[in-house]
Amino acid sequence: MLLRLLLTLALLCPLLAQAAPTRPNVVFLLVDDLRFNALGYMGDKIVKTPNIDRLAQEGVRFANMFVTTSICSVSRATCLTGQWMRRHGIEDFAKGISDAAWKDTYPARFQAAGYYTGFIGKYGVGSAPVIKARGASFDFWRGDPGQAGKFFIEPNDPTRTHKTARMGNDALEFLTTAPKDKPFSLSISFNAVHARDHEKREYEPDVRDDGMYDGIEIPLSKLATDEAFKRLPEFVQKSEGRRRWEWRFDEPQKAQSILHDYYSLISGVDREVGRILETLQQQHLTENTIVIFTGDNGYSLADRGMADKWYAYEEDLRVPLIIKDPRLPKSRSGTTVDAMALNVDLAPTMLDLAGIPVPAAMQGRSLKPLLNGENPKDWRTEYFYEHHSVKDRIPPSEAVRTLHWKYIRWMEPNPLVEELYNLDADPLEEHNLAADPAHADKLKELREKWAKYRETLK
Repeated sequence: MLLRLLLTLALLCPLLAQAAPTRPNVVFLLVDDLRFNALGYMGDKIVKTPNIDRLAQEGVRFANMFVTTSICSVSRATCLTGQWMRRHGIEDFAKGISDAAWKDTYPARFQAAGYYTGFIGKYGVGSAPVIKARGASFDFWRGDPGQAGKFFIEPNDPTRTHKTARMGNDALEFLTTAPKDKPFSLSISFNAVHARDHEKREYEPDVRDDGMYDGIEIPLSKLATDEAFKRLPEFVQKSEGRRRWEWRFDEPQKAQSILHDYYSLISGVDREVGRILETLQQQHLTENTIVIFTGDNGYSLADRGMADKWYAYEEDLRVPLIIKDPRLPKSRSGTTVDAMALNVDLAPTMLDLAGIPVPAAMQGRSLKPLLNGENPKDWRTEYFYEHHSVKDRIPPSEAVRTLHWKYIRWMEPNPLVEELYNLDADPLEEHNLAADPAHADKLKELREKWAKYRETLK
């Protein structure tokens, strides 16, 4: 009898092992200062991004993806914690995530669940010593402090290897050396396409991409006009965004040079995305690896006579998002989700897709139902935006963005300065309706929502 039982178990074991679900790997690709529509699949006819476009064809695209704060350090802390700034408390570039709070981040939860964890590139949350110490929290660490180096190409490097390519090399090393007996979570945070502020060539591309867009005139946004600039509040006109516009866009020839380099950097990131996808294929990992691609914040390329990000306008809030989960039905490939997604959702989504419980401290929601093609009746139709970093140069602001309206409240001017936009009728936000008596009820409604969010998101 015992012998028969042992023989039965021996026959069943391979079948049970085959039936047991394999935990998926997760690769999280984050691009710095990537404008939401400067990608081929998003409709840009000039930029060359064949690998990212292919990822979009194979994955699910999110057409309405936003950040809760549009600046590097705060947004990255939000990606890690799944929390609004009001809760995680990272408002500047010096403070890091405490050890107690770290336990509820997605990398810590992956590691606790038995995953092999890696981080490559711009970490961006805390001072250099804080970031260096955080490296011990990962199994594989190639994280950099600050902007991940002063230069894209180090002046004394005889190989002229671009920082983007170095990060790609590190990613390939991780993928080819990770233990085969456990799943992995790899976060790759490119420091492109963030400018090297004040350097002679702020957006220096890979030497292989230099000149890629020569002879092509890259059009500026419809909002890159003096009229749009003059509509801004006076204190915004005098803020950091205008100073950076003067560095980059005050002359047409200079603007084209900046745009050519910016697009070349994007194409450089695209090359590394292609190498990563190819290596996943070579290592037979594609069918069990979730790939997520997004940006840390939006980006203004002379919109409203400004440069960079920070403000509560659409070009600063929007980011691209692609999620490729090979376990989804083929019918989901290349589909688009219109529901509102946020960077605060990324951490809970990664954990949920891997079957790991989402910590109660996370304020975002898993995007898994949307990936599956579901339309939850209780899905958000609005969200709260906040920006309180670098107050001496960037006016603090908060906002409520609904599916159809946006309310912006500048936090320090006295008297109060507000903006109200009907996004259906005015998607470029050119007509401030805050002083229009016809929209007094809508203004009151959104003011009340703003006040409620300030309290409930702590």
